[in-house]
Amino acid sequence: MNSTGLALAPVDARDWLEIVQVTTRMAWLTDHRDWEGLVEVFADHVDLDYTSLAGGEPARLAAADVVAGWLSGLEGLDATQHLVSNHLVEVRGDRAVATAQFQAVHVLTNPHGDPIWTLGGRYRFGLAQGEVGWRIDAITMTATWATGNQQIMTLAAEVAR
Repeated sequence: MNSTGLALAPVDARDWLEIVQVTTRMAWLTDHRDWEGLVEVFADHVDLDYTSLAGGEPARLAAADVVAGWLSGLEGLDATQHLVSNHLVEVRGDRAVATAQFQAVHVLTNPHGDPIWTLGGRYRFGLAQGEVGWRIDAITMTATWATGNQQIMTLAAEVAR
């Protein structure tokens, strides 16, 4: 075991590539507002933990509800860019865990301050392999730094209503 909590045993290259692809697609589809496509990267239900940023409790949500929540939080923004990198992957049978660093830039021109809020940290993804390949069934986001105007997220939610 290392500091990531992963015993980094060799992983089949095909599994590694598909797992990195599905986690990268999550970010790409979010930034391109492809909400229908985004549902496809998830298993039917997702254990979602954003408590390091928002407090509260982790939740188990239907994939469509995860996407609906992201849509309502991001649709009012002018742009976003979610970068996911430095993947570490562990596979055990039809289950996998991937950890990755992330940086998320959120942009909204507004009269109340800086138009950018950037958040960084790490994701821990749980994945299940099924008939259609690897799908994300758990996300824990750990925010470790931020800069800029977080208030734009509140303004964006008002715009999206």
